[in-house]
Amino acid sequence: MVLLANSGPLVAFILTVWLGTVASLVLFDLYRDQAPQAGRSAASPRFPRWDFTPQTLGGFSYRLLALASVLGLFLELLLIRWISSEIRIFAYFKNFVLIACFLGFGLGCHLCRRRINLMALAIPLVFLALVVKLPWPGLRLLIADLPVLLGALTEVNVWGVPSVALNWSSAGGLVCAVLLIVPVFALLALVFVPIGQIIGWQLENAGHGILGYSVNIVGSLAGILLYTLLCFLYQPPMVWFAVAGALLVAVLWRSPILRWTSAGALILSTGLASLSPGQTTEYWSPYQKLELTPRQEGGKITSYHLTTNGSWYQQIIDLSPEFVASRPDLFRDLPIQWNAYNLPYRFHNQPSSVLVLGAGMGNDVAAALRNGAQRVVAVEIDPLILEMGRRLHFEKPYDSPRVERVLDDARSYLQNSGDRFDLIVFSLLDSHTTSSHYSNIRIDNYVYTVEALEAARSLLAPDGVFIVKFQVNTPWIAGRLRGLLTRVFGRPPAHLQAEAGHTTSGRFFIAGSERQIRGALSDRAFGDWVRRRSDPATEEATLTTDDWPYFYQHEPGLPLSVLVISGVLLLLCWLALRKTGTAVRSLRWHFFFLGAGFLLLEAQIISKMALLFGTTWLVNSIVIAGLLLLIVGSNLTVHKAPRLPLWLAYAGLFLSLGVSYFLPLQKLFLQSVWLKGVAATAALSLPVFFAGIIFIRSFAQAGFRGEALGSNLLGALAGGLLESLSFWTGLRSLLILAAALYLASYFARRLEFAALRTAPDRL
Repeated sequence: MVLLANSGPLVAFILTVWLGTVASLVLFDLYRDQAPQAGRSAASPRFPRWDFTPQTLGGFSYRLLALASVLGLFLELLLIRWISSEIRIFAYFKNFVLIACFLGFGLGCHLCRRRINLMALAIPLVFLALVVKLPWPGLRLLIADLPVLLGALTEVNVWGVPSVALNWSSAGGLVCAVLLIVPVFALLALVFVPIGQIIGWQLENAGHGILGYSVNIVGSLAGILLYTLLCFLYQPPMVWFAVAGALLVAVLWRSPILRWTSAGALILSTGLASLSPGQTTEYWSPYQKLELTPRQEGGKITSYHLTTNGSWYQQIIDLSPEFVASRPDLFRDLPIQWNAYNLPYRFHNQPSSVLVLGAGMGNDVAAALRNGAQRVVAVEIDPLILEMGRRLHFEKPYDSPRVERVLDDARSYLQNSGDRFDLIVFSLLDSHTTSSHYSNIRIDNYVYTVEALEAARSLLAPDGVFIVKFQVNTPWIAGRLRGLLTRVFGRPPAHLQAEAGHTTSGRFFIAGSERQIRGALSDRAFGDWVRRRSDPATEEATLTTDDWPYFYQHEPGLPLSVLVISGVLLLLCWLALRKTGTAVRSLRWHFFFLGAGFLLLEAQIISKMALLFGTTWLVNSIVIAGLLLLIVGSNLTVHKAPRLPLWLAYAGLFLSLGVSYFLPLQKLFLQSVWLKGVAATAALSLPVFFAGIIFIRSFAQAGFRGEALGSNLLGALAGGLLESLSFWTGLRSLLILAAALYLASYFARRLEFAALRTAPDRL
């Protein structure tokens, strides 16, 4: 509540909440006004000039369906990543942004027979762009400190957010955060209502329903691939918005007022998205927003500081002998040989081979070369960070012939390498806020599990040393790392807090060869220095595993912030249905349960594929593309065999779910990438094929009605909320929940279609 005591953020808070709430209510009323009212006709629509029907756009065409499908998925990924990067708290609760998108798409499909209003898309886009980028100091401070308001009462360790006890002040902060998030969530959902209406109407009016749905799926796949391509080309949000604007203009081309209004809204959003801080250079890698700032002394650049999504991340510093000799003042209190980057080589002098995981911009790699390493394997997941280090690092470590650069996820490298190393260094390997855009798994979660550290130990030479460096900011994180290493190596690691000096401080956990560790500590001066910094505060914490990989959560359970936000979002979804005149009883529950089950199934598959192949954008995109292609395969199967018994598809679904549940994932860690890919697809992704058959058969039987697809997407929304249960029960349990939802869909289908046979007018 300290933040809101400042008049600037307080005014920003009041205006954002008030304007966002008013805009949301007015725009949802656009659809309520069209709903049948008892005793009177529908009211005159607001914004009548921007009111239109699909016939305004030329009626049905596969071209328009494909364009709208590309736009829908492209804009969904754009907003998920942009909002999560700029409003930092959503990087930790990213599936909430996904849920907002599902709500909008689902409502749109459900309301596809009603008139569409472009303002439901244009106003929220401009409002969100203003919230994210308007250069008003009060608003910027409010958005920057939102994690403190929302994250302080959670057992999830949020970077830079203190953990506080529940009291009136902290509870008030949580309420303020919720009041701010609600209109943002509502406006995110509204963006997708018109797009969902267009897609729902096109599918409903397609001459060949299965072909139409296949075009929708392929268009969605194209949207994902287009966005992924822009990410790998390091394009910034202004380019994303420009592409989205071009797609929207193409969809609305037949109407001049719609065309130019949408172009104006996207141009304004693009302009706002292009704003960046003064002295800082902003980059967008495939994973995160990066801001690089040079630091100068005496007119000369002496270091570079890098932040990611608004949080301090890493730096480039010069520790070369020439620089150290020229600046003795920087190393007077802490000798250079005990500097945090040089410290690992006190425990293993001149190692023949070194593995650096999380090599970043090259400080640890430079340290390995300075300390006589004959060969260094530098593993880094972000190609742009690796390139920054290659270009800018003062000691040019990445240009050395002794260094092998590997662009990969750390866990993927550990699991698939057959090499051996004298020294393995986990180098401050913390993603801070970076997570997959398709699930709640962060890219470093699978690195700090029992199984991951066992894989790392298997790469250690017989007399090798294993070091974890971590920026510990809560005692239970230290306790978890200590417990993991004790479990894997059979004895507690040496544990010390390194000093910052002219470098980055951090907590060190040293395990492996007792001979090497004992030898290092036998040096009296170094031994005394280590003992003064040994055994800092720790606290017990549940050990993380591949099934429960949530390293930044103290123990299994549902964090308070997740519970509060989930409850608020459920209430908001109910209000959105009510505001648009959509009765809950009008939902098609068979399709609702299919959507919820599919979302959980998708989250399971992506999480396991990330473990097998690495938590990278490329892997995520390939997996999503594969799942969509499996759905197209389901469509083709039903097209060729329209009388395929549905009980057979359900039997295949439950059988394949059982295989996925009981098959140990370690069995899929095969040496051949292609063989591993085929085996993983067959073992993990096959349920999607059978679920696709069930959906398309049911969708066809429902006449490809928009409310059926809308119910399916609203079910996916529910599945997104249910995914958070894995914080408590683990990932594997989501398969049981998915199976229960599919079983519910089976019985709901029997009831619904039995009712339709007796009352066909309900179609």
